[in-house]
Amino acid sequence: MRKAILLIALIIAGAFTYAANDETPQKQSNKEESKDSGVIKMNKEMFVNNVFDYQTAKEWKYKGNKPAIIDLYADWCGPCRMVSPIMEGLAKEYENQVTFYKVNVDKEQELASLFNATSIPLLVFIPMDGQPQLFRGAADKPTYKKVIDEFLLKKKEVKK
Repeated sequence: MRKAILLIALIIAGAFTYAANDETPQKQSNKEESKDSGVIKMNKEMFVNNVFDYQTAKEWKYKGNKPAIIDLYADWCGPCRMVSPIMEGLAKEYENQVTFYKVNVDKEQELASLFNATSIPLLVFIPMDGQPQLFRGAADKPTYKKVIDEFLLKKKEVKK
């Protein structure tokens, strides 16, 4: 009898624990979007309003008020998952200097095709003036910092 009561108590406790930790995909995505990583999830509407209206403009003209980086990624992509925390760290480091966006190529196929994202990760570095530059594949943080400093922020390399 004791064993039966103990077993029932364990089952009930397990059910409550499971219910408390249950996160459906909807709950997970809301949690992820509310996380303060400094990287903004971008969709087509946001791109057209904040970056470039490719539907009406004939020539590239960036709309932002500071340089930007767009990380085109997919959830299933291993190298993309390696780049993500690097971008989050850089977003905090360059918080008032560069805007960081991320675009899920599976959900925003039109934006992916706009940049000919045939392989990912694909980073788009957008300076205030001039054409964006594409960076294909994953790299380390110092490599991204160098591109940000020299291409986006136009900082001269300090000689040691």
